[in-house]
Amino acid sequence: MRILIVEDDADLREGLRDMLEHASYAVDAAESAEEADDYMAVAPYDLVLLDVNLPGKDGVSLLKGWRRNQKSTPVVLLTARDGWREKVSGIDAGADDYITKPFHQEELLARVRAQLRRSGNQTESSMRFGDVEIDTAAQRVFVAGQDARLTAHEYRILNYLAHNTGRVISKNQIMDHVHDLDSEALSNGTEVLISRIRKKIGRDRIETVRGLGYRFKPAESGAG
Repeated sequence: MRILIVEDDADLREGLRDMLEHASYAVDAAESAEEADDYMAVAPYDLVLLDVNLPGKDGVSLLKGWRRNQKSTPVVLLTARDGWREKVSGIDAGADDYITKPFHQEELLARVRAQLRRSGNQTESSMRFGDVEIDTAAQRVFVAGQDARLTAHEYRILNYLAHNTGRVISKNQIMDHVHDLDSEALSNGTEVLISRIRKKIGRDRIETVRGLGYRFKPAESGAG
């Protein structure tokens, strides 16, 4: 899953980036509304963490513009402790949630997971597909109760495919959602990672749809 951070405080911005990358998310970071608009124009994000008090155009105005342009990406506002008016105006503008600064890392990660679950019509913190369990809180995958020991990039790909179970996902979509803009992602690298995932969770879980991409299947029904 790919997240955009919009925060003008450099220390907080980089702290959020490190925290989210450690939690196996692909992350881009913008320091202004203008830079955030540029990022949103070129990449499909699964979630945005948006500071309300940005220099120049504020976060709520930025969000209103996104919603007017039919951008439905889930947005979690970062607000000041006493900024209740900003919270209200942000929710009215189309924000999906907010968190008050300063915040605990665990709370922010929980809110991120909750929004990603909602956007994927998922109600629990783990996804089960027969003997395969994806624990989104721990970023771990189990097969028949045993840790599959996926790497961070393998987990990102499997998590994204599982959130889109039954849909055909192209290589470009995978690269867009599991790599940040600083990554040197290659199409053949995706093929290698898919092959490794299959060896760890079972080849028949990920079907190759020739010429189109890959499809994660909820039940075993033959090799892809």
